[in-house]
Amino acid sequence: MQKSLFPKLVVSFLLTGSVFGGFVSAVTAQTTGCPNLEVLKSLTETELRSALTECEKEAGVLQDVIAKTGKEKVTLSGDIKNLNAKIMQAKISIRLRTLSINGLADDINVKNHTITKLSEKIDREHDSIAGLIRRTDEIDSFTLAEVAFSEKPLSEFFVDLDAFQYVEDSISRSLAEIGVTKKATDVQKVILEGKKNKESDLRYLQELAKKSAESNEAEKQRLLKVTKGKEVAYQKDLKEKQSKAAQIRAALFKLRDTEGIPFGKALEYANIASRKTNVRPALILAILTQESNLGKNVGSCFLSSIETGDGVGENTGTVFEQVMKAPRDTQSFNVITSRLGLDWKATPVSCPPAAKYTPSRGFGGGMGPAQFIPSTWELFKSRIASIVGGTPDDANPWNPEHAFTATAIYMSDLGAVSGSYTSEKNAACKYYSGRSCDNRRPVNTFYGNQVMQTAEGIQNNIDFLGGR
Repeated sequence: MQKSLFPKLVVSFLLTGSVFGGFVSAVTAQTTGCPNLEVLKSLTETELRSALTECEKEAGVLQDVIAKTGKEKVTLSGDIKNLNAKIMQAKISIRLRTLSINGLADDINVKNHTITKLSEKIDREHDSIAGLIRRTDEIDSFTLAEVAFSEKPLSEFFVDLDAFQYVEDSISRSLAEIGVTKKATDVQKVILEGKKNKESDLRYLQELAKKSAESNEAEKQRLLKVTKGKEVAYQKDLKEKQSKAAQIRAALFKLRDTEGIPFGKALEYANIASRKTNVRPALILAILTQESNLGKNVGSCFLSSIETGDGVGENTGTVFEQVMKAPRDTQSFNVITSRLGLDWKATPVSCPPAAKYTPSRGFGGGMGPAQFIPSTWELFKSRIASIVGGTPDDANPWNPEHAFTATAIYMSDLGAVSGSYTSEKNAACKYYSGRSCDNRRPVNTFYGNQVMQTAEGIQNNIDFLGGR
C-alpha cells in the first residue's frame, strides 16, 4: 500500500520534471519498510519494533531532504518537493506516534489491572479487620464478675484470652499488610499517571502531525491551482506570502499595563528568552497574551497606601481594599519604583477581582506584561539581568523584553522545559494558580487549555514566518 502512494502523487506533479521524479523514486525506495496504519494493526510485537526502526530511518531521510531543499533557490518545483517531503514526514510521524501509543496502551492496561488487584486486596483486609474487631468486642465484653459467677469452666475463659491475643495479633498483621499494599498501590498509580501523561503527549504530537500533513497538502493543492505550473505565477504568489509575513511581523502584540509592540519584536524577545531557558517561544508569547486578554483583573489600579496596600481604580476611581498584600508586596513595590525613577502612586498595577477584600478573593498588584507581584519580581531580578544584561536593579517589570524573560524563567522553573503538552499545560496552570491543572477549586484547567490553544495559533504564525 505504501509503495503506491508516491507514484499517485507524481501524476499530479509532472510539472516539476525529472528532478522531482528522481526525488520521488529515491524516497519511494526508502519507504518500503515503514508500514501504513492499517498494516500496523496486524503486526506482532517483534514486527512493531522492526517497523519502528524503519519509520525512524525514513523520517531521518525526509528531514535531510527538507533541510536540503530549504537551502535551494525558491522555485515552484523546489517548493512542491519540499511540501511533499513534509507531508510524508508528517505521515511517518503519525505512524511512529501510533506505534508508541499502542505500546503505552498495553502498559496502561497492565497497570490498571495491577491497581485493581491491589485495591481488592486492601478491601479484603478491611473486611478481615472488621470481623476481627467484632470478635475482639465479643471477647472484651466479659466483666470480671461474669467470669467469677459464670457457669462456664475457668479454662474456657483462658481459651478466650488466647483467642483475644490471636485476634490482636491478626489485626496488627492486617494493618501492616494494608500499609504495604497501599504503598504498592500508590507507586503503581504514580507510574500509571506518568504513562497516561506520556500517552497524552504522544496523541497531541500525533494530532499536530496530522494537521501539518493536511496543511501542507492544502498548500500544495493551492499552489498548483493558483500557478497552474507557471513559474511566473509562482513568483507572484511568493511575493504575496512575503507581504503577509510582513503584516504578521508588524501586527501589534497586546501587552498588559504597557504599550503593545510589533509581533516581530515580541518574537525576537521570546526567541532570546527561549534560547536561555529552553521554553518554547510560542508558549512564552501565549502566556503573555493570556495575561493581557484574560480579563481576570479588569482595568488597572494605583496603590494609594504602602501601609495598608489599599488602592484605587485608574479609570473608575473605585476604592479597592488591599490591592497588594502589605507589607510583603507594598514595600517591594516601593523599592522597585524608586530605583526605576517612578512614582509608586502613579504606576499602574492589576486590580483584584473585587473591591472588598476577603481571604478567598486574594490580591491584585501584578506588574507589567508578565503580571509578577513585586516580592516575586525581586526574587527573579538577578536571573533576568543575567539574560538581558545590566544589573539586577535595572530589571524593569514594564519593559517588554524583561517581562518576556521573566515569564520564560518562571515557566522553566514550573517544568515547561521538556516541551511536552502535559508539562507545558501544567506549567501554565501553575503560573496562574500555583498548582498543576486539576478539578479542584478555584478552577484552573481552563487557563492551561486556553494557553495551549493560543500557543498553537501563535506557533502557526511563527512557522509561516519561518517558511515551514
